[in-house]
Amino acid sequence: MAEGERQPDKGMLDRSEGFGERLLGVLLDRAHEMPPQLIAPLIAEEVARVGGRGVSILLQDYGQQVLVPLPGRRLMVGDPEPIDDSPAGTAFLHATPAEVPQSDGVRMYLPLLDGSDQVGVMALTLDTLDDNDRRLLRRLAGLVADMLVTKHSYTDQFFLTRRREPMSVAAEIQWSLLPPLAMSVPQVAVAGILEPAYSVAGDSFDYALNEDILHVAMVDAMGHGLDAATMATVAVGAYRHARRADIGLSEIYTFMDRAIAEQFGPDHFVTAQMMRLNIATGHLQWVNAGHPAPLLIRNHQVVRQLTGPTTLPVGFGGEEPQISQQMLQRGDRVLCFTDGLIEEHEAGEEQFGEEQLIHWVNRIEHTAEGVRAVVRSLSHALKQQRGGRTTDDATLFLIEWRGGAADHLVLLE
Repeated sequence: MAEGERQPDKGMLDRSEGFGERLLGVLLDRAHEMPPQLIAPLIAEEVARVGGRGVSILLQDYGQQVLVPLPGRRLMVGDPEPIDDSPAGTAFLHATPAEVPQSDGVRMYLPLLDGSDQVGVMALTLDTLDDNDRRLLRRLAGLVADMLVTKHSYTDQFFLTRRREPMSVAAEIQWSLLPPLAMSVPQVAVAGILEPAYSVAGDSFDYALNEDILHVAMVDAMGHGLDAATMATVAVGAYRHARRADIGLSEIYTFMDRAIAEQFGPDHFVTAQMMRLNIATGHLQWVNAGHPAPLLIRNHQVVRQLTGPTTLPVGFGGEEPQISQQMLQRGDRVLCFTDGLIEEHEAGEEQFGEEQLIHWVNRIEHTAEGVRAVVRSLSHALKQQRGGRTTDDATLFLIEWRGGAADHLVLLE
């Protein structure tokens, strides 16, 4: 038990729905003005009110290998938990609570979800556990996740916890540019990953869900280091600006092309791929500007590459691109990737290649559940197969179209 932490008699606790509402209400009321360093003791106090103890907040490291304990007053800080082989990792990857019986009670691991993006895990121990506890703690974890995401912008504390090795300036820029690594709604789910996490430079991706249209872009700026990161930043900024102007994919390409050419001159370029998916119908459109063709995955197997007309990379002044189209079936996945994933090779040897990529996609599609688990497992497996080296940025972005509707979520029971 953390120093100064008190353990109330759970037998005397009111754990009704009304008590839970009051408890969460207090947390919500105080969260608006709460300094980041006081989040930990407030969470510990709230957990103690329901008889919990030994509270830990575990955040995913940037390399997506471990869950790292957040330091803080009244939080229990131990060793990092491996994502692949721990109850905390199971809760994190599958976004479902995990319960582990112990000699002094039950250790509970609750996923911290910001929308559908996994922020981390909250762990705590209770003497006993019932459905009232599960309901209240699940809601508490959701509120804690929202607090962590909100306060993340005000402090370096969470960033420093997640960073497990020195990070380059270029990587700092790229991570600050990214949207959440995963998103899931009833009709569609997406997930992405960047390698090498601590020195990525020219690779980036972006997405937005506007009404029934999912917008996606993946970019790969030439070169390495700060120059590449700067070009990627301009490319993504131009993409967002054009996307928000509600223009077509061809016009978006033209706008990005002009922005890169005017800022960096004729000798610099960015390969890019821009997509639009109607999540109500499954109609996918894309423009390919010098990027590897995405893979279409159906029933956990790669069925083909999504080839089509390509245009010159952004910055080279290509002609107006042709728009490719594909009707997806429910459950289809589309995997986008940058060339660093398939071009890695040792001196004098063959490149890793798309054939090996497809082999590993088929293999991992049958073992990992959910888009986030798939891209994470695939990225780590491919890096291992490439000898643990990534001399160029290697980025994956996976889209799963589910179809259906989400209107039921606005109906109050």
